[in-house]
Amino acid sequence: MLLSNLPKIMIICLTCTIIIECTIAYILKVRDKKDLINVVLVNVLTNPLLVSTTTLIKVFISIKLHNILLPIFEIIAFIVEGFIYHKCLNYKKINGFLLSLILNLSSYFIGTLINNIIW
Repeated sequence: MLLSNLPKIMIICLTCTIIIECTIAYILKVRDKKDLINVVLVNVLTNPLLVSTTTLIKVFISIKLHNILLPIFEIIAFIVEGFIYHKCLNYKKINGFLLSLILNLSSYFIGTLINNIIW
């Protein structure tokens, strides 16, 4: 992987994550426009940091460390997003942390599936 591809990778990952998580949120009956915008903004905050950090670890250090740290970083993202959803969303049918877990698992597994199909 070329480091020059990192911006493209980050844009693709962020776009796919936003599409997947907003779709799943909508399926879960998150309908308030403010709440859906919050889902987008939370991902703009966490996704580029997660993708760039794990990609740089994979390129410069090792794939083994990447595989160890990725779940840890995903858990941190889930906690941060869950806290924001819990505090900021008007949507109260599902606790913010559970919503974060559902959205993150969906985007992670669907993203992994798409990645395996493409590459």
